[in-house]
Amino acid sequence: MKNIMKLLSALFVLIFLGFFASCEKANPTDTKINPFVNDRDERNMIVIISDIHLGADLAYAECEENLPALEKLLRQIKESPNVKELVIAGDLIDEWFIPATIDPYQGQDQVNFIQRVATTNKGVFDLINNIIQEGKIRVTYVPGNHDLTVTEESIESLLPGINQARDPMLGLGTYSPVGYPQIAIEHGHRYNFFCAPDPISNQDIAPGTISPPGYFFTRIAALHVAQGYPAAIDILPNVTPNTNGDISQDLLYAYWKVWEKTLLKFSINNRFDEDIIVTNFDGFTGSFSVNDILPYQTTPGGLIEVNLYNSIQDTWEERQTRNGVAVHIPVVRAISKSADEVESSEQAKIQYFMNPNSNKRIVIFGHTHVAKMETSTNHLGQKTIYANSGTWIDENPISSTNMNFVVISPQNAYINTQTLVKLYSFQNEVVKLVDEESIRF
Repeated sequence: MKNIMKLLSALFVLIFLGFFASCEKANPTDTKINPFVNDRDERNMIVIISDIHLGADLAYAECEENLPALEKLLRQIKESPNVKELVIAGDLIDEWFIPATIDPYQGQDQVNFIQRVATTNKGVFDLINNIIQEGKIRVTYVPGNHDLTVTEESIESLLPGINQARDPMLGLGTYSPVGYPQIAIEHGHRYNFFCAPDPISNQDIAPGTISPPGYFFTRIAALHVAQGYPAAIDILPNVTPNTNGDISQDLLYAYWKVWEKTLLKFSINNRFDEDIIVTNFDGFTGSFSVNDILPYQTTPGGLIEVNLYNSIQDTWEERQTRNGVAVHIPVVRAISKSADEVESSEQAKIQYFMNPNSNKRIVIFGHTHVAKMETSTNHLGQKTIYANSGTWIDENPISSTNMNFVVISPQNAYINTQTLVKLYSFQNEVVKLVDEESIRF
């Protein structure tokens, strides 16, 4: 039940994307490395963690075995005399990874779902609430794609007093810690064709929806896992390029090719015309079939059509504008690179470092589940640092590390020190330094 990252790595790197024991081992405070202390008598450290993916039901939640380790790390953060802020950079809650045949809200609503998540993961939420209530460490939440539609009110009901960094568009946010405008922290799904909010498609079917096609992919992928990775019982209908088509038809064919690869790899024990995807979520009601999502063609070489997300290939420009993308990404690139985790690194450079309207020198994303750190230079030739905060899901075969987090130790304004950015792993409940870089603003 924990192999979703194999799924997510195939489509999003976005997305959505190794195995660590969670039995009692050495307390992290007993390890040789304590990442939450410095040599100064001040609170200045900023901890970034993301992609925890807390579910409402441990029967299919992505993060179950790693929960005790996460609780231990949160205790260490809470006890640190030097941590100033904890930033949760998206996908704290998972409304997406739910097998397609299950009603996500069980006939209730988001408020009820959120409370079930809190009950299922009580230890984690108790610790975060303790940190907030103690008042020594600021806790900030930034939305991700798996908690895209989780409202500000829902987060506040779980974590009273938490700071929320939100854009006007629901499901998005970029955060610069107070006093550090050169730092940008966001989940990173804003730049992914399959994961960015889509307030344009399906409005006639689900008024007000913002869920992108990645939502339906993840529901199908979760069913593949829940069914025990079955062989396909149905044949994927073939679609060929429209011989008389325009650029829109070419783009829809490219969109089809992504779905084709996905469904061939993540097969399900259902026919594609069965109404198995239960929604009652984000404006959608009732159930849908796989065929409702897939582009189709009645005549080889003829017109390609699609039911859900009709014309999505033509609305990417407007979608980027509504989502506040600073430097627009060509739709061909957005579709073709949607499964490439390197694209997130590239977008950090394009959107921030090479953008003459940006002053950011440190950018932290989550989303890809691939913890990494890279340096480059910006449009002024100054050093920049990009880091990805990885994930806390139980199994993550697309990365050599897991249970990751980033710690930023800002420079001292009065001493010639550097701002330190360190990437850590808590695999096997042992703190390990994965990478580190420094910079001075």
